[in-house]
Amino acid sequence: MKFELKAKDTQSKARAGKITTDHGIIETPIFMPVGTVATVKGVHQRELKEAINPDIILGNTYHLYLRPQTNIIEKAGGLHKFMNWDRNLLTDSGGYQVYSLSANRKIKEEGVKFKSHIDGSYHTFTPENVMEIQRSIGADIIMAFDECTPYPCDYNYAKRSMHMTHRWLDRCISHLEKTPLKYDYNQAFFPIVQGSTYKDLRKQSAEYIANSGAVGNAIGGLSVGEPAEEMYAMTDVVCSILPEDKPRYLMGVGTPINILENIALGVDMFDCVMPTRNARNGMLFTAHGSINIKNLKWADDFSPVDEMGITFVDTEYSKAYLRHLFTVNELLGKQIATIHNLGFYLWLVREARKHILAGDFKTWKDKMVKQMDNRL
Repeated sequence: MKFELKAKDTQSKARAGKITTDHGIIETPIFMPVGTVATVKGVHQRELKEAINPDIILGNTYHLYLRPQTNIIEKAGGLHKFMNWDRNLLTDSGGYQVYSLSANRKIKEEGVKFKSHIDGSYHTFTPENVMEIQRSIGADIIMAFDECTPYPCDYNYAKRSMHMTHRWLDRCISHLEKTPLKYDYNQAFFPIVQGSTYKDLRKQSAEYIANSGAVGNAIGGLSVGEPAEEMYAMTDVVCSILPEDKPRYLMGVGTPINILENIALGVDMFDCVMPTRNARNGMLFTAHGSINIKNLKWADDFSPVDEMGITFVDTEYSKAYLRHLFTVNELLGKQIATIHNLGFYLWLVREARKHILAGDFKTWKDKMVKQMDNRL
């Protein structure tokens, strides 16, 4: 994997870059649609490519390990072939899913024993077997196994957890060196900065991660319920330490406003279930604010879903029609809303990139943040 810095904003820490992998180019800043179980929910791969057009999407190690299981993915020739996706893929390590199963898991130095949410069977994730699972899945970018701490989090717990994440990182690196590639392309490995919302821990973790010498770095544990101000403060601390010549990935973030504010702090890559999950509940994001399409006010509004027309659904359907689909619980409504939201998120990061290259990102960002903070 290769990363080139193309431009830096003079009035913020925003950057425009280019990542090159064996599956193609990723222009940053980028938003990565979440395809948890080898699908971006409700969207055909053709629509994903043609209407939304992301350079990279996500798969989820925990979910793919349980279903369809790694042996099936291996038989298919890797996740790209299994799901018919010839662009870039990133897999998370399952650390966050294990965190979210708090009632059904035990964390020890060796790894994490957890109960499947599907059938109650017991499994263990260790830094070593998670590297092997991600080799089998075959994403272009794979993540270190870490512990994601909850919010709020006791300082001493956060400190112990961070040190364990660092020890796990060393084990991941050591095991990856012994584990050959399964397919005919390379995989890039990203470690993850932890430390909850404690500045000294974040600083320590960022230094440890920076010193590991990986080709890219991630920031974890900042989409777990903390106030946005704390997220920004921690991101700022970490981005000032992580190397400038490597991409920075803020995991699990966030709203359109969160994304723009974190781009301004020096983040290059984002993922979040928000555009797809909120779409399925009838919330649409637009450049002028968010819309709850279920509200009665849209019942006889025959204007397009979004006049900006970023994707085909925006102008092919009206707000009244989309509201009707939600009212009768028609699946098409969720699909339309999902394509719209993902299209908007990709438009937003690409527009941010244009303004970074043009040199007026800060002015544009401030205007957009104000606009998008409306309920329409």
